[in-house]
Amino acid sequence: MTSKTLPADVSLATATAAEKPPNKYRQALPQYAAVAPFFILFAIFGAFPVLFSIWISFHSWDGIGDMKWVGLEQYHYLLSDATFWKTIGNTLIIWVLSTVPMLLLALVIANALHNATRLRTFYRIAYFIPNVTSVVAITLVFGSIFSNNFGLLNAFLQSIGVGQVEWLTQPWGIKIAIATIVTWRWVGYNAIIYLAGLQAISADVYEAAKVDGASPRQTFWRITVPMMRPVILFTAVTSTIGGLQIFTESRVLFGDTNNIGGPGDAGLTIVSYLYQSAFINNQFGYGAAIGWALFILIVLFSIINWRLIGGTDDERLTRRAARRVERRIAAQNAKKTAAEREAADVR
Repeated sequence: MTSKTLPADVSLATATAAEKPPNKYRQALPQYAAVAPFFILFAIFGAFPVLFSIWISFHSWDGIGDMKWVGLEQYHYLLSDATFWKTIGNTLIIWVLSTVPMLLLALVIANALHNATRLRTFYRIAYFIPNVTSVVAITLVFGSIFSNNFGLLNAFLQSIGVGQVEWLTQPWGIKIAIATIVTWRWVGYNAIIYLAGLQAISADVYEAAKVDGASPRQTFWRITVPMMRPVILFTAVTSTIGGLQIFTESRVLFGDTNNIGGPGDAGLTIVSYLYQSAFINNQFGYGAAIGWALFILIVLFSIINWRLIGGTDDERLTRRAARRVERRIAAQNAKKTAAEREAADVR
């Protein structure tokens, strides 16, 4: 057997290649390739439309012809547009009429489901079915219920002697009808979310409250609601976002293309006005401006909900401690004042 010695330059090159670390980007290439389709689709159907809507909000464009740069004129007109401010009022009224009773009713239903001992699964499915039902079908059914002449609700009111109500021609009747549809559709969804939050609360807390003599009402308002604060914040924010984007209910309830908001535009919401401006009147620049005004409004109300309901645990504990100290100081001052009055009477 014979042994061959490699040249010095070949041995050095082999050692250098062995010591060189592998390229981390090349190693991560399969992972990047796996997630690339999502980012590509998001860039095409998500990021690009958002950026393009900002661009066309500064232009006058009918969707086909050339764009004309107008700067901030779309937003200047938006601030002075009486119809736009009316849609804000309509949307906020419908949002209050639907969100407040919806969340309260969902919390009560979730508490009842949590304490139920029989047919739990049946009730959960029954309350969640409206959320997965077609909103168009739901609106058509409620349109027949709130119909002025042949509606089931007016038939019931007449049977008890109240009289007929023009639900779909009066401003408040239109808003109540739309709010009822939204409430019926989403109350079960929020109830399921609240039920999940209730099941996460330890049973030891309720047992301790029961030992201390707390009534069911006190347990609900003093223990359940405070410990459900993060879940309530989530449902409040999501309901705010959805409530300010109401469109399908009013659009289907009033199918007339020339008057999608109903008589007197009482059911014309912000998104309905956006649709009317962009896709009926072909004012895509103004429609984009309405969309960004809606975005600012949603952010504003989400921040308000966060400040009213949210906050860290440390902040809440600090506020509670401050209120306790204030109550103690007030009680001490009251005792001191009473003692001074008694001393004055003795003198």
